[in-house]
Amino acid sequence: MKKILLDDMILTKELPTSAGSKMLDGYMSPFNAAVVERLTEAGYEIAGKAPVGEFAIDLSGETNFEGKTVSSEDCATVMLDVNGSPRRIAAQNGLVYIKPTYGIVSRFGTVAVACSGECVGVMAKSASECKEVLSVLVGNDERDGTMHADGVCKSALGIKKVKKVALLDMGVKSAELDLARSELEANGIEVASVDAGVIESANAAWNILMCAELCNNVSRFDGIKYGYRAKNYKNLDELYTNSRTEAFGELVKTAILYGSDVLSSNNYMSKYDKAMRVRRVIVEAFTEIFKEYDAVMLPACSKTSYTASDDVFVENKYTAPASVTGLPAVVAGGVQLVGKAFSDGALLDVSAILTKEGK
Repeated sequence: MKKILLDDMILTKELPTSAGSKMLDGYMSPFNAAVVERLTEAGYEIAGKAPVGEFAIDLSGETNFEGKTVSSEDCATVMLDVNGSPRRIAAQNGLVYIKPTYGIVSRFGTVAVACSGECVGVMAKSASECKEVLSVLVGNDERDGTMHADGVCKSALGIKKVKKVALLDMGVKSAELDLARSELEANGIEVASVDAGVIESANAAWNILMCAELCNNVSRFDGIKYGYRAKNYKNLDELYTNSRTEAFGELVKTAILYGSDVLSSNNYMSKYDKAMRVRRVIVEAFTEIFKEYDAVMLPACSKTSYTASDDVFVENKYTAPASVTGLPAVVAGGVQLVGKAFSDGALLDVSAILTKEGK
């Protein structure tokens, strides 16, 4: 029986799910997530839970309330990509990760954070292993209303060729990008540099949308129905305030405050509504690029490791384009490839070139 890890954003009946937050420390779900059902039905054994940063919105797991970070062992890991941390982790640790096309893998039974962009993906040591696991996960689930029809979901792993790749100029020069370009060109794939243009605005748009959605989704953690409850309070308002103050970390508190601000009556149109409009413009920008190219190559991160001074709201400029548009993204060989919707299989085939699988 093959073993697989789940990250701590995915609900399991047999194992606690904390989402990296003190707010959910020790929480036991009464049901399994859809992806857990699919994996066990396919003969996979759940080997354990991989810790994540609080609600998976940080750089690479540094905000876990117990001080842990996400880790990938000898088996593949199924992860919820909320704000790009799995892609950064894969790029910095020589792993392969795929964030699939939005709506082809069920999110039923995941801890909701930024529902319009988060996706369940797969991290492994090879593109072939990612593809094997992803093939188990794809498919319609009626419990997730954002999903495509079953046939459309499964078509994403079909045979499609990548012949031309646009190298997006995001202001990062790296040996990994240069090597990836050389490898692709050596395998007959044309690579041409393209200006990022409006796509660089994905960062600002996604920060607004993610924080607004997080603000709404974590409002359920009030210290009454479930989750951490403060011991000292005098009334209902103090129960809410003290429980959330004591249980949430600084990054999540910052996101909640920002999300509340952009959703306020004073800022809704100028910030939240504008971010929604920018999302559409970015989708259109990718559509124009894909008229000539089959995929876009860009960094997944700006450096090989992070320090305490690094800011996720700045660093996610490289992962935000795929998050805000719902396009599939693969990280391999330290770089990121973003493809057309439902080109997941093609991206994994290209990533196998970057990892030199079969050679």
